[in-house]
Amino acid sequence: MKIITTASAGTMESSDIIVRIEPAEKPGIEIHLTSSVMQQFGRQIEEAIRGTLGNLGVEDARVEAVDKGALDCTIKARVSAAAFRAAKRNDYDWRVKQ
Repeated sequence: MKIITTASAGTMESSDIIVRIEPAEKPGIEIHLTSSVMQQFGRQIEEAIRGTLGNLGVEDARVEAVDKGALDCTIKARVSAAAFRAAKRNDYDWRVKQ
């Protein structure tokens, strides 16, 4: 999936995360994460973001995320929604894959 514009998903509410994705200036995934639980879960949040982008086939993107204690399922949903919006695609399948 190719990121062609800037898009976001999520809110600044407690237990949510806001994710902003834009085209990368250089190859690869660049993540800027701010979190109220950075010390405890920062690495896990970043892995959830990278894993979700990898599953979607996103190879180049700049991601800014502000986490307010979101669960992994919320992080993955917000990253997916922002990625599809940034790729200007609407051919998504939101069914849970086992």
